Amino acid sequence: MDRNDLRIGDAEREQTMAALREHFAQGRLTHEELDERLDQTLAARTARDLASITADLPGSGHHAPDLPGPGHHTRPPQPDLGDWRAAMHAHRRQMQEMRHAHRDLRHHRGHHPWRRHRGPHPIVPLLFVAMMLGLFFGGFGVFKVLLVVWVAAVVVSVVRRRFHSRR
Repeated sequence: MDRNDLRIGDAEREQTMAALREHFAQGRLTHEELDERLDQTLAARTARDLASITADLPGSGHHAPDLPGPGHHTRPPQPDLGDWRAAMHAHRRQMQEMRHAHRDLRHHRGHHPWRRHRGPHPIVPLLFVAMMLGLFFGGFGVFKVLLVVWVAAVVVSVVRRRFHSRR
């Protein structure tokens, strides 16, 4: 039986995941590629499976990692402080790019002149004018109905403005 067809354990999976995180920190993998390859690593059963996950990355070669003989246990390599800093720097840079892209998307998608309006909804002044006209020409009954509608429109406008200003 070929050594590459032997089943692997958690230590080999952890070693491959550490290598993938390092490649991500160095910018060779995108976040999506890293997630996909980590999932494949967790599902890998043989050394050949692990080798195929990292075959296109430098330093991994096109062969399966050397497996220890029976009775030997290897610990995955421990990342040093420089690896951690590089990974955190890459993560911060990616998050900052995502924030800028999200801001630009919101700016371009929501660029409507009427959305920048800070005052009450345009219907509120129109209702006020209709209310005054109703008082002068239609009597006190029309005024009361339009007054209730106007107050409701003002309340809805204020609530809506506060809701949108929190987003």
